[in-house]
Amino acid sequence: MRHCFALLLISVLVPATLASARPDEGRVPEAIQMSLWNTAPPTNNGLTGPERGSGCVGNISKATLTIHLPAKDQATGAAVVITPGGGYGVVCVESEGRQIADLLVPRGIAAIVVKYRLPNGHHEIPANDARRAMRTVRHHASDWKIDPKRVGIWGFSAGGHLASTVATAFDAGDADAKDPVERESSRPDFAILFYPVISMEGGVTHGGSRRNLLGPDPAEEKIARYSNETQVNERTPPTFLLHAGDDRAVPVENSLRYYRQLVRHRVPADLLIFERGGHGPGAFKNNPSWQAAFDQWLRRRKCL
Repeated sequence: MRHCFALLLISVLVPATLASARPDEGRVPEAIQMSLWNTAPPTNNGLTGPERGSGCVGNISKATLTIHLPAKDQATGAAVVITPGGGYGVVCVESEGRQIADLLVPRGIAAIVVKYRLPNGHHEIPANDARRAMRTVRHHASDWKIDPKRVGIWGFSAGGHLASTVATAFDAGDADAKDPVERESSRPDFAILFYPVISMEGGVTHGGSRRNLLGPDPAEEKIARYSNETQVNERTPPTFLLHAGDDRAVPVENSLRYYRQLVRHRVPADLLIFERGGHGPGAFKNNPSWQAAFDQWLRRRKCL
């Protein structure tokens, strides 16, 4: 049967090798904030007025980066661009942004949280912002003491869809661009996807994310284009996935489909599926044993 592959489902892991590093432990002391686009972005999403909310922010018309850098004597040179979730209707910069930086920075990894613009009828905007974030990190690699060949992306829920979009639809940069940022590659060197929306296919996708990204009645071409399990190839970066089997918002089938295609194309991948955890940060906060496998995976990527 197509669903009988229990060997891929890991619900019990060895104890964590690091006692610290829960996402809610300790605050990163300093951060740099900057606009993502130093000039007008190529497409305007049409939103106006002030942003709404703080932990999860809506009405975003201006993309920004918040850069959290580790101490120089702890830095490994690796960096992660973080794309929080929020169903493409808000961006949850606290629980799936700042708290994730709090997890990475003690490990010596730079964390760059993207408050990306919401689509508002322009499906290309979030991915353009996320690709721009990848380029920006590489452009500032020397300033921020980052190895431009060890820059990954970590996405959650709809932000996981965004991260997997960048991981499957990237480019080497435009060598002739006047803007030096645009000369940089947007390809992640690795990807981390937590309870991600992957497919836009009805019955599998998260309905709100699909509606906010593609509209209420998207064409089949758009559904196919943004069903990222169909976009995986041998150049898709190594990927670490985590999901809970009882996730009722984003079915675990999303991660399973993506993992199958990674294996098919011989892309290195780890998949952790826990029996319980639901959707959102509880999926990893309630299953702390994931950290041991995560650290091992980061070591294989030469990030620790």
